Amino acid sequence: MRRWVIALLSGIGVIASTNAEPLNLVLPTDNDALLRGDGPAFYQYIERDYHGEKSTPWEGGRYGFVRNPVETSAGVIYTRLHEGIDIRPLQRDATGEPLDVVRAIAAGVVVHANQVAGFSNYGRYVVVEHRFDGCKYYSLYGHLSSIVVRNGQRVEQRDQLGVMGHTGEGLNQARAHVHLELNLMLSRQFESWHDAFFKNDPNHHGLYNGLNLAGLDIARLYLALQKQPALTIPEFLSAEETLYRVLVPASKNFDLVKFYPWMLRQKPEGEPASWEVSFNRAGVPLKIQPGTKPVSEPELSYMKPSAVDAGILTSDRISGHGTGAHLTEKGRQFMRLLVFP
Repeated sequence: MRRWVIALLSGIGVIASTNAEPLNLVLPTDNDALLRGDGPAFYQYIERDYHGEKSTPWEGGRYGFVRNPVETSAGVIYTRLHEGIDIRPLQRDATGEPLDVVRAIAAGVVVHANQVAGFSNYGRYVVVEHRFDGCKYYSLYGHLSSIVVRNGQRVEQRDQLGVMGHTGEGLNQARAHVHLELNLMLSRQFESWHDAFFKNDPNHHGLYNGLNLAGLDIARLYLALQKQPALTIPEFLSAEETLYRVLVPASKNFDLVKFYPWMLRQKPEGEPASWEVSFNRAGVPLKIQPGTKPVSEPELSYMKPSAVDAGILTSDRISGHGTGAHLTEKGRQFMRLLVFP
């Protein structure tokens, strides 16, 4: 076992020192209202029916917990996570179809081009792999009407990937948009994990299924890069608040620390008893440190105190309050992905 720990740590140095490209992003369409502070002109609205009152808030197109409001003792809390941003069109043809070209936000390689709209809630979507500062990140472009790239194709920044559309579940022509994400990948064992837990739900997307991608707040990242062009993703995420921490078993399949060595703040002396992973509210991993408690299954080690049940704050991955908070079955299943099998 000690041998794989040494190999893991030596591999971290290799990943961090090769193929370093600075973080440099452009918007995927000509709609740049985000950078001018005009949210209503940038974000596509959602259709909401809250206690019988119908509305079309543009805020529902933003990143984060912006959907499915519920009333709690702490006030109204939004419980559904939106892992990307929905960018509205600037151009439509005479029939109302969007014409906006969707382009790569940075140079990279197309790793997934889903041409079958019915295979995903994203509809037709493209995933591009980028290397920023030696680590791989994945931009995703959803709900396209057409795709003009293929798997394995190298694209440069601003190269066309497709055309905006409204493919995917729950969309109509009026709400056409491109759904944009910038993601971390969680595990190379995803397909085996998916086969084990979702036997009746075929995975058509390999490693590039949305369940294996953790989306960071890309709108806030764009705005931060305006002020600080040399910003890195580790620096950006260092400002995120930890909502909870989870211990996972020490495993040679713990890919997260290999993918993103900057998360490891303290290298273990020898074989760790476990790994402790810190997450923000959106479920984005922020930090990894060696744990001292051996565990055979994922276990919650910290939950930020709140008067609100943790299930409302964590998409039901955690339940309870304070010292009584614990991973739900859904939460344990998700955390198993990090060290599967």
